[in-house]
Amino acid sequence: MVGSATTTNLGTKRKGMTFTTLNLSPSLKLVTDNNSFNYDCFGSQFSKSFLSSKLFLGSSSFSVGTLRFNINHQSSARHHINSSRWSSTAFRCFAQLSEPSVSVHGHGSKGASERVIVLVIGGGGREHALCYALQRSPSCDAVFCAPGNAGISSSGNATCIPDLDISDSSAVISFCRKWSVGLVVVGPEAPLVSGLANALVKAGIPTFGPSAEAAALEGSKNFMKTICDKYGIPTAKYQTFSDASAAKQYIKEQGAPIVIKADGLAAGKGVIVAMTLEEAYEAVDSMLVEGIFGSAGCRVIVEEFLEGEEASLFALVDGENAIPLESAQDHKRVGDGDTGPNTGGMGAYSPAPVLTKELQSLAMESIILPTVKGMSAEGCKFVGVLYAGLMIEKKSGFPKLIEYNVRFGDPECQVLMVRLESDLAEVLLAACRGELKGVSLNWSPESAMVVVMASKGYPGSYEKGTMIQNLEEAEHVAPSVKIFHAGTAIDSNGNFIATGGRVLGITAKGRDLEEARDRAYQAVEEINWLGGFYRQDIGWRALPQKQFARNA
Repeated sequence: MVGSATTTNLGTKRKGMTFTTLNLSPSLKLVTDNNSFNYDCFGSQFSKSFLSSKLFLGSSSFSVGTLRFNINHQSSARHHINSSRWSSTAFRCFAQLSEPSVSVHGHGSKGASERVIVLVIGGGGREHALCYALQRSPSCDAVFCAPGNAGISSSGNATCIPDLDISDSSAVISFCRKWSVGLVVVGPEAPLVSGLANALVKAGIPTFGPSAEAAALEGSKNFMKTICDKYGIPTAKYQTFSDASAAKQYIKEQGAPIVIKADGLAAGKGVIVAMTLEEAYEAVDSMLVEGIFGSAGCRVIVEEFLEGEEASLFALVDGENAIPLESAQDHKRVGDGDTGPNTGGMGAYSPAPVLTKELQSLAMESIILPTVKGMSAEGCKFVGVLYAGLMIEKKSGFPKLIEYNVRFGDPECQVLMVRLESDLAEVLLAACRGELKGVSLNWSPESAMVVVMASKGYPGSYEKGTMIQNLEEAEHVAPSVKIFHAGTAIDSNGNFIATGGRVLGITAKGRDLEEARDRAYQAVEEINWLGGFYRQDIGWRALPQKQFARNA
């Protein structure tokens, strides 16, 4: 038997459609009946009933070598994989293999005109949310994620490929050709800035994510500011420096508060809001003299302090056209009340009341669209998601651009993906082909909130390997709860352990933000993780203050 695999997934995409993924290894023996799959993986027997009632309508087929198999399904409800032992075993089993699964679909009565296999690049909470949304897309046949993480694998939201080196574009291209990948979605900024999308597009593989030249909007704050100057995009007044003395002289002339930014990528930590001149001088020295951010900090941007409320605006871009996503707002600082150092994000919610429809339209017209047209005029069309960090200025009430990211924000992606009702794969393919004009997106009218659980000590040093328990119970504590994994692994006993700074994104939907918040914190309270912590006030700007008593 040829091919190899990780897990065996059987389920529906949407009501009225069927989808079957079968993952095969050279040592796997597959037996199917009306209620379960039994298989032998490297001599260890496992069996699992996947279905809460009967099997599904429709039929599916798959091929192994020269053999072809057909499976007929009988009836209704969506399956749920409900065993942590099953999940961890499947993940460990895959870790011993060098090749991914062969995934084949079954078409239901409402099959899309075009179907696609998707590869998601990355292994964090953002990528888990993207896999979750893509798996639900009717036009998506299968989802791979490289490298992925233990939570993505155990949830069944994608087949993880931990051995694929995403920094090696030729290896990614070979994988895509071998497994007929029709769409690559690049999650993190680093592969984009280093040119992964360039190589994939050159190889003829549709890729959602900007070229290295266009990704400079995030990779260099000086480049972004230059584009703003040239195309009249409202942003904070600034100067760029590579000499510490010159930077300090400018700071002295401008006064505090003032903002110091590393020019390059610094994992969300390269921004210092200095409330005094001394703090500003220290920030300049740390970047230009001490080199704490390496080459990312060899130039600094000294920027005027904008007072107001921040919001995130995301737009899908096809090179010429842009369509906005729903509004979202995150919490960057580590402590309650938005205090302490900046992090990659401790929580988020959608919609964001501060970003009204009127303000969103204004931001699209004055910031997003001029950027898209400007980048096209510069000869580096932007294809992907453009994430504008906005400041709604207190004195004027108008939005100004703080900075651009060239990928989905994390954790904003989590709340957006649970609210999205459109076919994500279909929309992203349209963006890759320059066909977004006239496209509109459907969203759940419900609100969503995500509370990030992080390792104690983050964003500083933290302990790795602490055990996390009760995740399954937490996900079932209230309707519409989904836990996205950002930094987890599975230990030799089948337990989830923390491997990163930001580790989990506990996400919930509700009729309004208050219900979404209550459900998210209900789920957080259920999780047993002594090595973790979380903010207790996510959403405080949009909701009445409400503290949650226990901290994990």
